[in-house]
Amino acid sequence: MATSAVPAAVDALLAILSAAPGLTKVRIVDGPPTNNLAAGGDYLFVAFQPGADAAVSLTQDFASAGARRRDEDFDVACYIESRAGGTDMAARRRRAFEILAEVETALRATDAAPTAPTLDGTVQWAHFAAGDLVQVQQPDGALAALPFTVRCRARI
Repeated sequence: MATSAVPAAVDALLAILSAAPGLTKVRIVDGPPTNNLAAGGDYLFVAFQPGADAAVSLTQDFASAGARRRDEDFDVACYIESRAGGTDMAARRRRAFEILAEVETALRATDAAPTAPTLDGTVQWAHFAAGDLVQVQQPDGALAALPFTVRCRARI
């Protein structure tokens, strides 16, 4: 019996996002970056946010009397970053939200991906839950970032 759905759910989230047609030009990263991001471009980090206390926050409780099953609720920390060499903040902001829209679309059920909202059956449901827009003008150009969470519920 699984102690948590988190490992399988994060793996499934990464697989779904990596296969999303609208994210082909976005670098999808599992966890924190391993290289310098100052070169620019678009990034989507799964189970990572700069300065966050946790990659995934989770809680569990008994699902019903008898203590045979548990409900697990968790938030997967994610982070979008769009950088460019110019100072056009509006373009970076639009691009960050375009990437977020692709994430949200990838988590919706479609005929081609009926199990996307369940992260391929690893959870009961998953969806975009909350985010914040961060904008910075740096010496190497404009940066728009969107730390956000994917909220999940699983029965274990």
